[in-house]
Amino acid sequence: MIELKEVTKEYSKGIAALNGVSLKIEQGEFVFIVGDSGSGKSTLIRLLMRELEPTSGSIKVMGRNLVKMSHREIPYYRRKMGVVFQDFRLLKDRNVYENVAFALRVTETPTRVLKKKVPAALSLVGLAQKYKSYPKELSGGEQQRVAIARAIVNEPSILIADEPTGNLDPANSWEIMKLLEEANNRGTTVVVVTHNHEIVNTMKKRVITLNKGHIVSDVKKVGV
Repeated sequence: MIELKEVTKEYSKGIAALNGVSLKIEQGEFVFIVGDSGSGKSTLIRLLMRELEPTSGSIKVMGRNLVKMSHREIPYYRRKMGVVFQDFRLLKDRNVYENVAFALRVTETPTRVLKKKVPAALSLVGLAQKYKSYPKELSGGEQQRVAIARAIVNEPSILIADEPTGNLDPANSWEIMKLLEEANNRGTTVVVVTHNHEIVNTMKKRVITLNKGHIVSDVKKVGV
């Protein structure tokens, strides 16, 4: 599903944010990526989203070679990927329903399909009753659940969550992680960048640790 071979990304000559990184994530895996600030986590995510191109090395995602991908192909590639950010990134002038529907409208999904998929996604995250609410009327946890509904409504092959619990209290953080785990149980490959060691240690998933642009640990943890 995701394969990096000897990937290096330099922002300026000789200073590498990622340095010779190789890793493989299989379809249906749930993987945490951890590391201190400046370890290369954000660079890795931006490479997977094709916001950046590597200085050297190869990246294949869902069978596509990202290095050879044209700019015209990028939007179509991203449609198969759901992304959840720490700061939610909801459209403030649109209600919950329209925020989730937005992900389908850009793909010109027929209205009859949209009317089925949006309520279904909102039900999965427990917000079916709040479809008319606007982001400012929701708590942080609820806004993040809307963001997850938006990310999963397209039934993506891969779901990337970049610090999804960074702005949330512990109770809401666990609710969000449960939703990501449910998406994974339905077959979506999930990659989560986080600083939350308690969540990582409790969930017993695969953990890739980055330090100064290198993978220093890659551990598959078995649930108890």
